[in-house]
This record gives sequence, C-alpha cells and structure tokens, in this order.
Amino acid sequence: MFKELPAKKAYTLLESGPIVLVATSGPRGHNVMTMGFHMMVQHEPALVACMIGPWDHSYTALRETGECVISIPTVDLAEQVTRIGNCSGQDVDKFATFGLHALPASTVDAPLIKECIANLECKIADTTMVERYNLFILEVSKIWVDQSRHERRLIHHAGDGAFIVDGDTVDMRRHMTKWRYLID
Repeated sequence: MFKELPAKKAYTLLESGPIVLVATSGPRGHNVMTMGFHMMVQHEPALVACMIGPWDHSYTALRETGECVISIPTVDLAEQVTRIGNCSGQDVDKFATFGLHALPASTVDAPLIKECIANLECKIADTTMVERYNLFILEVSKIWVDQSRHERRLIHHAGDGAFIVDGDTVDMRRHMTKWRYLID
C-alpha cells in the first residue's frame, strides 16, 4: 500500500544527483558550499542549473564574479561535505577548517578542489530565474577528472540527513540507439 508524504518531501525522491561542492572566490578569498539542488539542462553547450540562495555566503560571490567551480566529492569525503554544508563561509575558512586544497582553475578565478574526483569550471550563462527561484544557469567551460583516484563512488542526498552511496554500474550503451552521438 502507498503511504502519503507531504509535498515538501518531493526532494527525498527526486534529488538523486550527486552532492557537489561549489567553490567561489571573492574579496574575502575562496569559499566552498555543499549543494544538492542541481541538474543538467543541455549537452552542448553544457548547461547546469543550480539553486543557490541569498542565505548562502557563496551567493554574493557568484553574483559578483559570475563564475564558480562545481567539484564532485566521493564517499570518503562524506563527513567533510556534510560539515561544510552546516556552517557559513562568512564565519569559517572552510578550505582550512576541512582540510581542502585549492588548485588554480584555467578559465575562472574560483579554485578547483584537489580532494574531489572531478571539477567543472563554470560561468553564469543566464540569471533570469535568480530573483524568483534562486536558480542559476551555468555553462561549463572546462572539466578536470582525477583518473588516478581510487575511490570513485559518489554520494547522493536522500533527504533529512540520509545519503545513498553509488553502487554497481549497469552498462546499457548498446541500447542507446537514439542517443548514440552522446556516447564516446
């Protein structure tokens, strides 16, 4: 039998993308925040939508600079990622406090995060939904992946402090006949 959930719990079923870290740079230096509300918008150019509100310290830096890095952590960083999301960059130097190492990016001033498996350099492409929904559309300008990283399992927020860890990968490329051009 089905059990009814409040509509405000929709994110616990639909927020299946990996938790990411968003790095920004501003007058006070580098900052990083944890983000779960994001999605791909299109392939080419690669556009990502993400929700960052004025309650986040990174919001101001992103609005002022127009750029950020979306870094993808793996399960070994789960505690750091959770703790990063539960404090403000206004009060804490999150890179120092949580042992993260900033690396220079090539197309933006925001830093890559060395400990993450991948880093996507992004620039704001569209702000028409920021005022109403706090929704930024970002264009990915460069991607860096650490091929040598042993831990590759991503973490996904299941809501209310629970996380799901990636498991087995199922290869269905042979069935991707309509979208063959997307497969390398």
